[in-house]
Amino acid sequence: MMKEWGKHQLREIIKESVCAISRGDGYKFHAAGREDIDVRMLGSGRPFLIEVLNVRSIPSAIEIQQISDKINSSEKKHVRIRNLKLVDNEIWAMMREGEAEKQKQYAALIWTSSPLTDDDLQKISVINDMEIVQNTPIRVLHRRSPLERKRIIHWMEIEKVEGSSNYYLLHLCTQAGTYIKEFVHGDLGRTNPSIGSMLRCRAEILQLDVTDVKMDLLQ
Repeated sequence: MMKEWGKHQLREIIKESVCAISRGDGYKFHAAGREDIDVRMLGSGRPFLIEVLNVRSIPSAIEIQQISDKINSSEKKHVRIRNLKLVDNEIWAMMREGEAEKQKQYAALIWTSSPLTDDDLQKISVINDMEIVQNTPIRVLHRRSPLERKRIIHWMEIEKVEGSSNYYLLHLCTQAGTYIKEFVHGDLGRTNPSIGSMLRCRAEILQLDVTDVKMDLLQ
């Protein structure tokens, strides 16, 4: 599992730490999903696999621990990993098969144009396994095909930010592949329902954190 950083810096750390010990010609990095650059990866981190190409030396358990220690002791402290271990092709196949089934938990700081009532908060918090429909977000249409996707919002909790009547902390668990930002503001009606449409007000997301990626096979 890893806490995230910029992908280019992360690649350099992997190259220096993993490829050096395995004496491979290169590597491929496979993470369980991805987020926008402004989204923090908190909690226990994100499962990932490193596929080393043309390995000449299989790392021992001690060497794998040394790789982990080297990354975690970096002075920059941007990346932390845990439970690093050697796996076989079966785990790789299971990881790919489980991509669509995994659940992700988030914490989002949101703003609403109108103060929410206790009934509004209750309306959000009682939602369970709600299906939403999302068209490809406007912000990524230039690089992704226009598709309609159905996703599940497993549960939500919302609480007021102390001292404010328009700021709230939204906790939610969703099916992998859900566009969280668009679920909050609606993306001009391209995501339905959305937090904004359910509360009948304008809703905007100010900060988004991933707090958990539920993928038990790599624990």
